Amino acid sequence: MIALVRYITAVVLHSQRFLPPLMLFAGVAIMFIAGTGTSPVVGTYGAVAGVLFACSTWFTLVLVAAEDPVRREITAVNAGGFRRVLIATVLVALAGCLLVSGVLLVSAPLFAAHPIGAAELAAGFLAQFTAASTGIAAGLVSSRLVLPRAGHSVLAALALVAIFALGTGLPPVNPTIRLLANTSDALDALAGTAAYAGVALLLLIGGTVVAHLVATRRD
Repeated sequence: MIALVRYITAVVLHSQRFLPPLMLFAGVAIMFIAGTGTSPVVGTYGAVAGVLFACSTWFTLVLVAAEDPVRREITAVNAGGFRRVLIATVLVALAGCLLVSGVLLVSAPLFAAHPIGAAELAAGFLAQFTAASTGIAAGLVSSRLVLPRAGHSVLAALALVAIFALGTGLPPVNPTIRLLANTSDALDALAGTAAYAGVALLLLIGGTVVAHLVATRRD
């Protein structure tokens, strides 16, 4: 599995298709973090999570499409099955999203007017995990593994991003952002963010299963 993760990472890095979602996330997230000032940093972490959600969906689409269908079949045969390739793809997507967001997460104290404690960092990490996991799930079910036509894939991804980001009663992304935006005490937000992170993990597992079932039946 480690070799497969390294291979998929090398493929997406060589393609350089990861740069647009990375640059979008970094640019918008830096603006939010730089403008923290005297505002509660947990609110900034929530806003950054919203950006990460959209960009992680985009990154997953890019990651799935890094290989054409023929090369994907060859990779699956050499790796011992498509399931292993899909799991490795999810691991690369999650690691990449959390790595990039983690760098910005720990840089927030440079711009905050008050010291940031462990509770703030924990709430921020849970929010980033929630956003990344939900975004990857959305990317998987709208990728060409499920929707072969590029136009349908993009429209589905945009619809899912809009639904989860703007749906006030639909967990876990929008409630996470609202929770962090409306609290000044990170300890009060920890239980809620942990619960939403659990929902996001279930969505990630479900999205992976759906992508696997649809892709293997089609093939």
